[in-house]
Amino acid sequence: MVSLLALLCISLLFIFPLSCSSSIPIRSEYEVSLLFEGWLVKLNKSYKDSSEKEKRYEIFKDNLRYIDEHNAGNHTFTLGLNVFADITVEEYRATYLGTLPPSPSLYMVTDKTIEKDKSDNRYFNMTNTPSSVDWRDLGAVTPVKNQGGCFSCWAFAVLATVEAINQIKTGNLISLSEQQLVDCHKKTCQGHQLHKTYEYIISNGGVDTDKDYPYKANVTKCDTAKENKKIVSIDDYKMVTQQNEFALMVAAANQPVAVIVEAYERNFQLYKKGIFTAYCGTKVDHAVTIVGYDSAGGVDYWIIKNSWGDFLGEAGFLRLQRNIQDRAGKCGVAEWPYYPIKN
Repeated sequence: MVSLLALLCISLLFIFPLSCSSSIPIRSEYEVSLLFEGWLVKLNKSYKDSSEKEKRYEIFKDNLRYIDEHNAGNHTFTLGLNVFADITVEEYRATYLGTLPPSPSLYMVTDKTIEKDKSDNRYFNMTNTPSSVDWRDLGAVTPVKNQGGCFSCWAFAVLATVEAINQIKTGNLISLSEQQLVDCHKKTCQGHQLHKTYEYIISNGGVDTDKDYPYKANVTKCDTAKENKKIVSIDDYKMVTQQNEFALMVAAANQPVAVIVEAYERNFQLYKKGIFTAYCGTKVDHAVTIVGYDSAGGVDYWIIKNSWGDFLGEAGFLRLQRNIQDRAGKCGVAEWPYYPIKN
C-alpha cells in the first residue's frame, strides 16, 4: 500500500511540476519519504544497505529543497526528481562529466571559413534555412540511450550524428555501437575528443550495430570480429565555424551536429523541462547532439539529445537557449561543433 501511495505521489510531482512564481511548499518528513519511496519504485532502484539508503535519502531531501526553491521562482524551465536526484552535485560531476575539447591552436576556425563551408553543400543559403527543424520528426534520431557511469558521452554524441546522416542518405535508421568505440578505440571509460572519434570510424571503415555489439557501461576487451563488420561508414567529418550560432543553425538544418557543453551546474543536473536559460560557463565537459532547433515564447532554443536515459529532462532531451550575446553560445554549445560527411 505504501508503495502504491508513494508511486502516486511521485507521479503527481512529475505530471504537475510546480508552476512559476508559486510559493515554496512546506513538506512534511512523511511527504518527503513518500516521494523518495515512489522515486525508488519508479526507477526500480535499491541500495546495498540501510546506511546507504539513509545517506541517499538525505541527499534526495536536499535536492528536493533545491528543486522546490527553483520552481517557486519565475524561470523558463523547471527542475525535477530525475535520475540524479539522490546524488550530490559533486558526485554528478565526478561520475558523468569529463569530455575535453581539442587544442584551440589546432582546430580554431575563423568566420571566413563559413564561405568555404557553403561550397560543400553542408550549408543552405541563408534565405532557405528553415526557422525550425526537428530531426526526431524526420526519422533520423534513434531512441535516447544511457551511458551509465562511463565517461562515454563522446561516443554517444558522435554516433548519434553518424546514425542520422546514414538515415538521411540511405533511409535506414540503424542504432550503432558505442561499446565498440569504448573498447576498440578509446579503450578506457575516460573523456575523449570528438574529432578523434570520427577519425577512428573513418580509418576503421565503419562501425558495428548496437544490437550486435551492445553497450555495457564499462570497458571490455575489443571484439575484433565485430569491429570488422563495419555496418555503417562515413567518408569524412567537418567542424562548423566556431563561436557562430548562425553557422551552427544552418549546419543543424542539414543534419544533427555533435557539440560539447558545460553541464557542471546543479540546474543542469536536475533539469526537468522547459528552455534552459540558467547560467553556465564554457569549460565544456559533456558531449551531446543537436537534433534540431526552434523558438517558444520569444526564446530561441536548441533541441539537445542527451545520453543519460529517458528519465532525465524531456524524455532524455533538453531545450537549450539559442542566440545569446556570448559568441560561445549557452554553455559553450557553439565552441566545438562537428558533423560527419557521407557521400
